[in-house]
Amino acid sequence: MKKLATTLFFGKDIRLSGLIAFAIVGAIALGCTCDKKFGTTEPSNSSSSSNSTSTSNSTTETDTSGMPSDSTIQSMVKETTADFANAVDTNDFSEIYDKASTDFKRTYTEDQMSDAFKEFVKKKNLILPSLNKAASTTAEFSPTPSIRQENGLDILVLNGKFPTKPLNIKFEYEYVKRGGEWKLLKLVVNI
Repeated sequence: MKKLATTLFFGKDIRLSGLIAFAIVGAIALGCTCDKKFGTTEPSNSSSSSNSTSTSNSTTETDTSGMPSDSTIQSMVKETTADFANAVDTNDFSEIYDKASTDFKRTYTEDQMSDAFKEFVKKKNLILPSLNKAASTTAEFSPTPSIRQENGLDILVLNGKFPTKPLNIKFEYEYVKRGGEWKLLKLVVNI
């Protein structure tokens, strides 16, 4: 039993490590909307004082419901995944953090984000080949991308996977629309 517990909690199984990272980030991301007031301009509690920067895919073509086009959605998830791969590769989460929404930054700091994905960094030689292949792979969404309303804001929900080899990249990304731009609100990656 002691050997099983050691294997599970100290990184001998990449699937479990990924699941633990998924659970931690999921808890953080899900918790970020519980008592937050997204419409306010309260100062951020994060250690970073920089404002969100726009990404090349943040302003998008939309249909009448406000849903971005399929090509824009693909570009968004590929860019986020590429930014995540770069962060894991360099152990520097500042670029992806800087692109995130102010809502994301109010929830947790760059150091907390880095800490949540430290197992990915430790095992980057195993997971980077698949993460890097995502840019040339079409994301498969399940369920279909959707927009939900929260506190009067549009939240784009994109869950799915990149069918990459040797490992599939599963993701749960959410983006909040602020000033006509989609900004990262939730980042969950499971390998």
